[in-house]
Amino acid sequence: MQESPANIDTALPASADMTHHFVAWVRGAAPYLHAFRGKTFVIGFGGEVAAGESAQNLAYDCNLLAALGIRLVLVHGARPQIDAEMARRDLASRFHKGVRVTDADALDCVKAAMAVTRLELEALLSQGLPNTPMAGSYMRVTGGNFITARPIGVVDGIDYQFTGAVRKIIASEIAADLDQQNVVLISPLGVSPAGEIFNLPMEEVAEAVAVALQAEKLLYLCDAPGLLDLDRQLIESITADAAERMFNAGEGLTEDLDLYLPCAIRAVRKGVARAHLIDRDRDGGLLLEFFTHQGTGTVVSRDPLFRLREATVDDVGALVSLLAPLEADGTLVRRGRELLEQEITRFSVVEHDGMLVGCAALYPFSEAQAAELACLAVLPEHRQAGLGEMLLRRIERRAREQQLEALFVLTTRTAHWFRERGFAEVSPENLPQQKRDLYNFQRRSKVLMKSI
Repeated sequence: MQESPANIDTALPASADMTHHFVAWVRGAAPYLHAFRGKTFVIGFGGEVAAGESAQNLAYDCNLLAALGIRLVLVHGARPQIDAEMARRDLASRFHKGVRVTDADALDCVKAAMAVTRLELEALLSQGLPNTPMAGSYMRVTGGNFITARPIGVVDGIDYQFTGAVRKIIASEIAADLDQQNVVLISPLGVSPAGEIFNLPMEEVAEAVAVALQAEKLLYLCDAPGLLDLDRQLIESITADAAERMFNAGEGLTEDLDLYLPCAIRAVRKGVARAHLIDRDRDGGLLLEFFTHQGTGTVVSRDPLFRLREATVDDVGALVSLLAPLEADGTLVRRGRELLEQEITRFSVVEHDGMLVGCAALYPFSEAQAAELACLAVLPEHRQAGLGEMLLRRIERRAREQQLEALFVLTTRTAHWFRERGFAEVSPENLPQQKRDLYNFQRRSKVLMKSI
């Protein structure tokens, strides 16, 4: 039987390496698939996304999210489309503090541009063509008069006229559409009780909708990879307080980030679980941010994403998985599940979004006024987040609480890391007698010690 062109790729055997990576990715994504099913995500994006080459891929990814049971609300902007419509009519665009000043002529352009942009997005989201990621699916896209608006009025002597602000979101109507497994598409227009139409900032509409729905996530597609530090490195996660300090200092903000970051900060302070800022030009950015450990942009949260706590017996399975690769390559001494269950109270762990990503254990030797730091391990994708330091400080504090005076560690591969943190190499003879009797001279572990 001859294969059709559409089936050639699936007919060819995948290499063992490709298969391994694919299986590992799916298994790694599984906890997120379980966690996000039935949760509400609000995604805000500007007219640059709606009109650009990435719009098609965005539609594909939204289709996948909806198929996985995620409740989707999409809020689109249309700034470049409005500018183009105004230029076509020989009208000049006016802005103050990044917000469009909308007079009567500009409002006509806003309505025209919004209508066309919305129709084009609905068309993209409604595809069901064979040989595409949306084959066999049908996304029901709905909308409505969910937003009551009010005029901004006069600010700094500038009359914004038909530029408005959100007065109220009718969340129950949006939720009803989501309950019917519809994808809700919202244009940033609102009406007043008097029937006036107002042009609203997309980012503020997305914020207000996410807060009203108490969404799990608010995500903005922006003109940057996310927030960058002073060394131009991506900040993967940041608290609302730290983000506010960064915003007030004006550090590394692009045009989009200057508008979106304050909305993200306010949203998480008002009950949205997470706000994300990701690159609008990154293909598959939504999937990478939601379904991989490392993500691809910056996540803003009210509290730190990493949580340090003491281990419980429910963590044994996760500890086995975390320690297994390091035991296999000889970095750590092998410990069985039964031993971990017996010694679980000795462990401190770090969680990231509810998943265990690091651990360390404290084994005291009270008669020698010393303790061993053991099983210090962090998942590879989180080793640049300072979790090792965090766990070390936790173990040191626990040792001091037990009135111990020294902390030691046995290691074959990470002696330099401990030296950089105040440990000094000593002879095995300096170990407490009980530990010295168990020292494995064939393993030849280096002994490092630190006064606490």
